[in-house]
Amino acid sequence: MKRFIDLLGSIILILAFLPFMVIIGVVIRIRMGSPVLFKQMRPGLDGKPFYIYKFRTMIDERDKNGQIIPEELRLTALGIFLRKYSLDELPQLFNVFKGDLSFVGPRPLLMEYLPLYTKEQARRHEVKPGITGWAQVNGRNLISWEEKFKLDVWYVENQSLFLDLKILILTIKKVLIKEGVSAINHSSMEDFKG
Repeated sequence: MKRFIDLLGSIILILAFLPFMVIIGVVIRIRMGSPVLFKQMRPGLDGKPFYIYKFRTMIDERDKNGQIIPEELRLTALGIFLRKYSLDELPQLFNVFKGDLSFVGPRPLLMEYLPLYTKEQARRHEVKPGITGWAQVNGRNLISWEEKFKLDVWYVENQSLFLDLKILILTIKKVLIKEGVSAINHSSMEDFKG
């Protein structure tokens, strides 16, 4: 049932948002150049890797030694706007359509985090990852990694269509009031160290 909802919902939303995605893509191409999309390997269900897609929000700026400059300096005004309204996440609708993501589930993090999880934290991979999740509507980037993982595991143990609907409604509210997008003193969330 959940896969059917994901498939049908992603088709409807891709068709509805396609003109906006084209406009965003053109603006990114003009303001930041290529590539328009940010593509990164992430762990999915059972830790199986897949490529997640987002609109690019940062420039690829490097210092005189060829080292990439800090994230805060690479994030553009356009990127800040896209993140503020979660518009950078729109290409993930194609991930949902393909079946890599669900609308609701623990957010897919970085591949290099996999060996750092405790056995309990790794349970977040027992379900398909999502565009939004229980941790995102309960603090997003303003809570600690430990709190986030506890919320992810709670979702794994309590998932239901009713809970997913509640999370989707709360997500819309969070996006509209632009709450929890950035962690304190950081443009997104600090790296997980284990």
